[in-house]
Amino acid sequence: MRADYLQEDLTQEIRPNMANVLKTIRFNEAPAWMPSSAMVLAAGLGTRMMPITATMPKALVRVHGKALIDHALDALKRAGVGKAVVNVHHCADQMEQHLAGRTAPQIAISNERERLLDSGGGVVRALPLLGDGPFFVLNADTFWIEGYRPNLVRMAEHWDGERMDVLLLLSAMTSSVGYRGAGDFNMGADGRLIRRSERHVAPFAYAGAAIFDPAMFADPPGEVFSLNALFDRALERERLFGIRLDGLWLHVGTPEAIGEAEEAIARSAA
Repeated sequence: MRADYLQEDLTQEIRPNMANVLKTIRFNEAPAWMPSSAMVLAAGLGTRMMPITATMPKALVRVHGKALIDHALDALKRAGVGKAVVNVHHCADQMEQHLAGRTAPQIAISNERERLLDSGGGVVRALPLLGDGPFFVLNADTFWIEGYRPNLVRMAEHWDGERMDVLLLLSAMTSSVGYRGAGDFNMGADGRLIRRSERHVAPFAYAGAAIFDPAMFADPPGEVFSLNALFDRALERERLFGIRLDGLWLHVGTPEAIGEAEEAIARSAA
């Protein structure tokens, strides 16, 4: 076969697929900086998921053939995060047994068997395992269908420690499945956040992923406290920022939400 014919055949074959190739390259392109560790909040009792969670942790509830916590850990793996610290409390032995099979990211366990410390207190307990730099915090009961580029990668690219104490991943109310609330935040053009006013609906809901400056935990409000207390501290300093989720947010908080999430995943693959 002549070289010019070969080149023409290859060109005709490659051109229709070039957009997909470029999209794949962009999806997998590594950012200049990425947090080396993450906290995955998996110690909750999962009361809204009863009766399923009567005998198992909420984070092990399966959605689309995979435990909720594995959806979160797979997002960290896609982003290149090397270590995940997982706190355990309810049915802790089950969680540890499940996580023993994970190799990426590397798993460390933060033990809250004796006392549940809420989201903020759980992070404080795990600080020695998370390192000195900014880190991700992920809820184990929310995940998302990725858009053009992995959302955790986008968060790392957006992080600016000069301006930010906390960066939240936010879902537009119109891009969520399983969420029944009135939204959490309004977001300015520069990404700064303002809490929803009482009796009002906000356009964005917290999608369960954040980057924190570890200095935010230097003076905790108590042993047991919610991360919302630190959101408010950052708000007062005008250092709470958000980034809009690219894709579809799946909030799996109740048994009914499992089917809704699975239907959304099936539609996205169709």
